[in-house]
Amino acid sequence: MPRRRTTSSASSTAPSAPSAPSSSPTPRNRTPQPVRVRRRSFGDFVKAFFAFVALAGLVAGVPLALALTVGWPLPGGAPSLDWLQREITVETFLHILTVIVWLAWAQFTACVLVEVKAALSGAGVPGRVPGSGPSQLLARQLVAALLLVGATAASLTPGLSQLGQSLEGNQRPAVAAAQQTPGLFAQQQEQAAATAGALAEQAGQAEQAAARADGGGSAAHGDTKYYRIQPPEGRHHDSLWEVAERHLGDGRRYKEIFELNKDRVQPDGSRLSEASLIRPGWIMEMPGDARGGELVEMPDEAPNVSEQVQQQISDYARSGDHAQGGGHTGGGSGDARVSLPEQRPAPATPAPATPAPSAGQEHATPAAGQAEASFGLPEALLAAPLLAAGLLGALGRRRRQALWQSALGAVGGRRGMEPPTPTGDAQDVQDALLVGADPDGVRLLDRSLRGLAASLAAESRALPVVYAAWMSGNGDLHLQLAQPAGKPPAPWQLGQDQTFWMLTRAEAERYEEAETAAPYPGLVSLGTMDDSRLLLNLEAVPGIVSLSGTEADRAAVFASVAAELATNGWSDRMTITLVGFGDDLTPLAPNRIRHLDGFEDLFETMSAETRQRRGALGAAGHDSVLTGRTGPAQHTRWAPHLVLLAAQPSDEEALRLAELAADAGRLGIGYLVGTGGTDLPGAAWEMEITGQGRLLAPLLGLELDAQLLPVAQQRAVVELFSDADPEHGSDGPGGSGNRPPFLVDVSEQGRPAVYARLVGTYEIIGLDAPDGDRSAQLHEALALLLLHREGVHPRVLSSALWPRGVTEDVRDALLDRLRTWLGTDPDGGARLRTDATGRLTLARSVVSDLDVLRSLYYEATQGRGAGSRQVRGRLLTDALVLVRGPLLADRPEGRYRWLTHEIIDAQLPLLVADTGLALCEFHLERDRAEKAIEALNAALRTAPADERLWHELLRATHATDDTDRLRALAADLIGRSGARGLPPRTEALLDELLPTWRDGAAAAG
Repeated sequence: MPRRRTTSSASSTAPSAPSAPSSSPTPRNRTPQPVRVRRRSFGDFVKAFFAFVALAGLVAGVPLALALTVGWPLPGGAPSLDWLQREITVETFLHILTVIVWLAWAQFTACVLVEVKAALSGAGVPGRVPGSGPSQLLARQLVAALLLVGATAASLTPGLSQLGQSLEGNQRPAVAAAQQTPGLFAQQQEQAAATAGALAEQAGQAEQAAARADGGGSAAHGDTKYYRIQPPEGRHHDSLWEVAERHLGDGRRYKEIFELNKDRVQPDGSRLSEASLIRPGWIMEMPGDARGGELVEMPDEAPNVSEQVQQQISDYARSGDHAQGGGHTGGGSGDARVSLPEQRPAPATPAPATPAPSAGQEHATPAAGQAEASFGLPEALLAAPLLAAGLLGALGRRRRQALWQSALGAVGGRRGMEPPTPTGDAQDVQDALLVGADPDGVRLLDRSLRGLAASLAAESRALPVVYAAWMSGNGDLHLQLAQPAGKPPAPWQLGQDQTFWMLTRAEAERYEEAETAAPYPGLVSLGTMDDSRLLLNLEAVPGIVSLSGTEADRAAVFASVAAELATNGWSDRMTITLVGFGDDLTPLAPNRIRHLDGFEDLFETMSAETRQRRGALGAAGHDSVLTGRTGPAQHTRWAPHLVLLAAQPSDEEALRLAELAADAGRLGIGYLVGTGGTDLPGAAWEMEITGQGRLLAPLLGLELDAQLLPVAQQRAVVELFSDADPEHGSDGPGGSGNRPPFLVDVSEQGRPAVYARLVGTYEIIGLDAPDGDRSAQLHEALALLLLHREGVHPRVLSSALWPRGVTEDVRDALLDRLRTWLGTDPDGGARLRTDATGRLTLARSVVSDLDVLRSLYYEATQGRGAGSRQVRGRLLTDALVLVRGPLLADRPEGRYRWLTHEIIDAQLPLLVADTGLALCEFHLERDRAEKAIEALNAALRTAPADERLWHELLRATHATDDTDRLRALAADLIGRSGARGLPPRTEALLDELLPTWRDGAAAAG
């Protein structure tokens, strides 16, 4: 399916709606000047002849003359020390000069070849030959003069008048994609009473629109601007680059002009096929924001132009896509448009780049500077930063939930302290999530949208309907509205037209948490285009979105959409109904995802919900869910319901579904339906996924690198979530599920060579302090490795230390310094190693206090201490002595941000609490209440929120028979609880141990 080429022109050529005036109308040329069309003169042929002679002399004559007069200048044998003692003769000097001339000739010849290749292949601005300087400019002008008679020189820039300018400045990358394709939205789909009639009416309207386009193209596009390629003047030749630079402000936008005019018949009967093959007298349709200069003409406002030229422009206007219906932007149903926002220059205050991954930090392909091979990690997840961040956050929450649920088990013997270590594909997918995730991007998107909703609510304004959001490579956010909605609240600003609201990353960073409902939870990533990521608002689409392609390709898109909707961080509540696929995706979000068996179940369910939502909106006095979502009547009925139907419906089912979806956009219901073909009745937006991973939507002007979740990675993701389930693979008390991944020798003979203290302030024993400038980075890298004894993927390490991306050589230099710092064991083995999978591991001689703490607790409860009370007490006491505070208590600000992806901050308090509880039990068995209280207080310093510790502290204090002390402890607990009050189980325990505690609480209140 070809990519739509007239995205820009659509907005510039369509008649403006009276109700939506442009905020920045493009200046119209009121006094256009006639353009003279001149044929090539005799002087042009003379210039071409002399250029040929000069090129022949420089390229072929110079080496021939050197060979005949001087010969081979280099010596015929190997150099020796005697050469340094010889006298420098005239012959030696001539040979040196000859070598220099040969090098200059080789460079000039390379410049000629580059320029000729660029001119003949249509590459636009040619590549730069290193160190060429004026040599390449001279070669360009000679080639331009030679090719002038063949009409190819028009693309060769700059002219001789620009010799004094910087070559780099004139050779910006010509392969840059169009930076602006103004978006224009039609009105939302009119509610259909009967789908069959609505479809017939749409077909009739389409035929009438095509007929009007055929007969009235000139009238419809009277405001469109055109440019006529100019004949050469002197040594200057016109080119699309210069046209774009003069009239669009950026020469790199020449591709927009090329795409608007490609393959259209010119006045001389030929067609534009290459950007460099343009001829004088040709007409170029210009993007809607072209301005300035006497060369931009509008046919119906060019009185000084001959009737023949006016007729040529009028005829040319009818040859574009808009005359064929491709650019029609009328108000028919489903004719909403999505277009790429203008890429604005970075703000004066530098804003941090979006982490990447992978390509958009380049987080959709590897992050900037991380374009090296993926080392076997799944590219699809590396290229999906928002999806990866959602999955990683949901996985962390699931693992923390499992830890707390397991904390209700028996003290000293329960499963769940250590989650299972993933292996194989699951391990690769987890690493890909760690590398590709962009949590900052998710956080900023969520805060920006909620902040916008709060600002609009403060101004008593309704939320606008948003069809799509674009996240640009520099972190700016562009919202594409269904229709103009006035001036956005600060710090938002209007974008390229009234239907774009934009927020820079620097302004988004200033947003704070807003207490409001998520306004656009239905946004979901579809892919990237020109370094911008598109999020489509499925619940706002006026009808059905269809997705065609092979079943396997569609399945990868559906899985990606379902997984991101289920785990994204910019929504509160949502229902996702999956039909025909995704039975195994439920572990990702059991409270959001549901499955239906077939179309009949879907139709019955959605018919009832559609009626319910219509009635609820009417009763509340709202015209759409948006007007009620963030108001005082926030209710679950306003949460979006998104239906993903992978199985293609029959024609009859499609008609019933289209009728059901006619009012869906107003009700907060979205439909994404798979189809094997490209013609689904009632589809408002049609998309196609190709086997090459491209997502095409020609009528929307989109061609994206699709975001996918292939079946193998889908299974691995589900495995990670299933393994995190507290009921999965439970071994029962004392089972292998309790065994730490790395046990150390806790005897006197087990002293490590390198000992790192992580629980509390960070200290390292056994190594010299590294260089001050590198110390913080080396310490952070070592901490990451110590917390992952199973191994760390090199890309995970580099992503943790450099979230915005790093080059391979910088990462390798750090690893070399880390290896040197850690040194080797007495047997000669390096302490930093690489295992068979390519992951970085530490030798067993490098140990942390966290490793020792885990090993002591394991030995005390399931090892030697299980059979010896004396050993158990000693081991538990030693373990509690190691606890000096929270993990890495003195971590510097801005570092260790990767800890947000870890569950160690939840594991450590639980481990300390379990140790304190076990030691408390040990002392209470011998009626040593004071020792038990001492152990519990030590544990509470690291785990103050653990309710189990407070319960045991109440019991131990009660065992002292000191009522005043127990009453003081109860008052302390009441004070800590604040307005929330005591937990029910704590209240029940106080009722048992201190029946009069409520009297004291009332008196204090």
